[in-house]
Amino acid sequence: MSSLYYIDRSKISLDDVMFNDTVAEQVKQFLQEYKYRDVLLKYELPVSNKLLLYGKTGCGKTMTAKAIAKYLDKKLIIVNLATIISSKLGETAKNIEALFKEIQYESAVLFFDEFDSLGQIRDYDNKDNSEMKRVVNAILQLIDNLPEKSILMAATNQIHMIDDALVRRFEIRLEYTAPTKEALDAYYDKLLAKYPAEYTTINRLYDISYAEAKTHILRTVKDNIIQSQIALEN
Repeated sequence: MSSLYYIDRSKISLDDVMFNDTVAEQVKQFLQEYKYRDVLLKYELPVSNKLLLYGKTGCGKTMTAKAIAKYLDKKLIIVNLATIISSKLGETAKNIEALFKEIQYESAVLFFDEFDSLGQIRDYDNKDNSEMKRVVNAILQLIDNLPEKSILMAATNQIHMIDDALVRRFEIRLEYTAPTKEALDAYYDKLLAKYPAEYTTINRLYDISYAEAKTHILRTVKDNIIQSQIALEN
């Protein structure tokens, strides 16, 4: 396996992802386009295959990529940004080109997390940033040549840090917002339903992300189970 990426094999369902209404509708539209892509292409209508996921940390961006890959029965290739980005002049752009070359014949979902680290806006008049300019140009060229059968997804918590030309290449942009109290209550109910009622006493926290809520739920349920076992032993 290449050091530039790894294959994710987790099985996340679309039902496992908590979408806000706007994102849910956009994902539904994307999946319908993909399902009927042959008839759309017959009429020379473009089929979207590039999605930019942005917004609050811990609200489902990575889970969305995993769920879409599973739903479409495609391999999910997650880019290893630590090995893509190099301090050596010209190496980062070459690594990106090598990555796209490796997966160009794959019918896969290619997922860039922390995309802003590759596409940051820089002062291109500053000669110290000529490397980042080469990187952005390499990404633009390779995105434009992405095979129709592949899907490119990128996630960022800082969309304002990404070069505008890169942002424009993504036909679909999904904004992940902080969950409302009602959404978090639904999430608490969903996750807690898996456990016996005696273990689900929990102080519900709000104004947090889904990831933070899940961590809180798991920690509390585990503690409830452990305490019940200790009580039985005594």
